[in-house]
Amino acid sequence: MKHWLRSIDSSVLAMAGMRMLSALIELSAALLMLVFNDVRKALAINAVLAAVGPTVLIVTMAIGLLSLADELSFSRLAFIALGVALILFGIYK
Repeated sequence: MKHWLRSIDSSVLAMAGMRMLSALIELSAALLMLVFNDVRKALAINAVLAAVGPTVLIVTMAIGLLSLADELSFSRLAFIALGVALILFGIYK
């Protein structure tokens, strides 16, 4: 098992770790909604989750882009940045 973990790229491991953390936060929020059993509190918890999702997206994309920055041309990086910006624009508008 240890040998398998050493063969994983550190950027991929960080990105997967961020997604696992996001999943843990989402699961915890769902359980809190059930525990509180109140629509107002559930909406407040859901509002907090609305900030978590895009933040995780930005962080994981940044990790991936930083690890690929030396392999990609500036124009490709600009297209990727534009795509991420459009995703965030679509989420918030």
